[in-house]
Amino acid sequence: MAQQKKTRRNADPRRFSSIVVDGPERAASRAMLRAVGFSEDDFEKPQIGIASTWGMMTPCNMHIDGLADAAVEGADEAGAKGVLFNTISVSDGISMGTEGMKYSLVSREVIADSIETVTGCEGFDGLVAIGGCDKNMPGCMIGLARMNRPAIFVYGGTIMPGCYKNKDVDVVSVFESVGQEAKGQITSDERLEVEKCAIPGAGSCGGMYTANTMASAIEALGMSLPESSAQAAISEDKKADCRRAGAAVLELIKNDIRPRDIMTKNAFRNAITVVIALGGSTNAVLHLLAMAHAAGVNLKIDEFTRIGKKVPVLADLRPSGRFMMTDLIRIGGIQPLMKMLLDRGLLHGDCLTVTGKTLAENLADVQPYPEGQEVIADFDHPHKKDSHLRILYGNLAPDGAVAKITGKEGTRFSGRAKVYRSEEKALRGILDGKVKAGDVVVIRDEGPVGGPGMREMLSPTSAIMGRGLGNDVALITDGRFSGGSHGFVVGHITPEAAVGGPIAAVKNGDTITIDAETNEIKLHITQKELKARLKEWTPPRPKYRRGVLAKYAKLVNSASLGAVTDADE
Repeated sequence: MAQQKKTRRNADPRRFSSIVVDGPERAASRAMLRAVGFSEDDFEKPQIGIASTWGMMTPCNMHIDGLADAAVEGADEAGAKGVLFNTISVSDGISMGTEGMKYSLVSREVIADSIETVTGCEGFDGLVAIGGCDKNMPGCMIGLARMNRPAIFVYGGTIMPGCYKNKDVDVVSVFESVGQEAKGQITSDERLEVEKCAIPGAGSCGGMYTANTMASAIEALGMSLPESSAQAAISEDKKADCRRAGAAVLELIKNDIRPRDIMTKNAFRNAITVVIALGGSTNAVLHLLAMAHAAGVNLKIDEFTRIGKKVPVLADLRPSGRFMMTDLIRIGGIQPLMKMLLDRGLLHGDCLTVTGKTLAENLADVQPYPEGQEVIADFDHPHKKDSHLRILYGNLAPDGAVAKITGKEGTRFSGRAKVYRSEEKALRGILDGKVKAGDVVVIRDEGPVGGPGMREMLSPTSAIMGRGLGNDVALITDGRFSGGSHGFVVGHITPEAAVGGPIAAVKNGDTITIDAETNEIKLHITQKELKARLKEWTPPRPKYRRGVLAKYAKLVNSASLGAVTDADE
């Protein structure tokens, strides 16, 4: 890597900045910057862009304006000039189960594009990106990888749990309460009480859902400062994390360390390993593939299977486990877990990180978890001996599918198909009692192209769990799942229905088998019958002909490749 840096080094660390060129042609630039608060001395400093995902649409991001200010302070105090700018965020929790959810995955691309656009135009020398929600986190990382300027990602932090009848509750508790009410287990008033207390303030959803999964993955990747992934949103620790990040980027500039020096293939393998050990979200598959693509790393979906054979699930975290992210923070976060994995030979300790040190150097003095804690198991007593993330293949998913099988729901399911062409229709069927034990709910035309936007099926999966069918019903889709989904679920089925994938040919009553031991998903009809059905299939008409969803549907590639919009092919 030293040789790589030597060949590209520019003596001026402000090599990108649009204001370093003296002369009258830059007078307008300097005049405009003076108007936004630059002093004469600031023109001689490296500029560090601070990308904030602040907004008042969701508790995940409502506090990030203050964190962004802290990052600016850290950059300024270190001798750089912090320049704050915003990008967007959307709320999965608010849009879940509606047409609006089609914009969720699309927002990942909009965020990446906007960070690239602002950084490329303004000529920042370095970047800090602060994200606190499912899509803005990988969106930030894709933008940082594209620009490849010295950069650090900061996680906005987790929410505190709510409390209902002396039990911790969160946003998934609300979704599941809808199914419980439909089954008659709770009253509408009780469901309303869960709703009122589940989300007490700022921060990302409190289990090992997608936000906490991606924060942990990014820290393991080496792109966040140690401990960034395991801090409460409203805490002095999180403010200090932001200030340190603003200062640390200046050191990255001085040492010419850039994201692609850090985001190597082995670093992505480290991220996958940590996600598996934590029992993380299926969305990690989609997002890590997309982040690797942006970094120019040839990461394949089968890497999850290869790593998953060696790495156990050690965390007992929601949605399938007992504990919240705050419980993991209380015992030390993910750093002791990473030390355990490193000592076991499951992490690549020589990977560079944003501290300027290797992963092994960062972990050298990390202390083990306290005796008696139950959040993280030891290797002799794992919650699952291998990965819960299963990449399945078969005549129903020739390009792959992603299952989240913890083992608590079993490892094999065979049942009769009950086919729905949208999430809304499936949800109604579940709540009305039309879905019975032994059914495999098939939700199609929800993929990246077909949705468009690949909605998360949290409402149907939560309704299944709420009605007490979690062990008796499977759900498969060419859409995807929230990190809060659990049960016997398979998503990301590729090719998707909208492009003529086999899932388009499934009929009510067909037998489908899902086997998480052999990693197969099979539609029990002959190849001749499958070909005949697909021959009769006609492509659906585009649902959108103008605007961002129409553009997305035209550009997006397969979920098995990360659902990116700038692929070469």
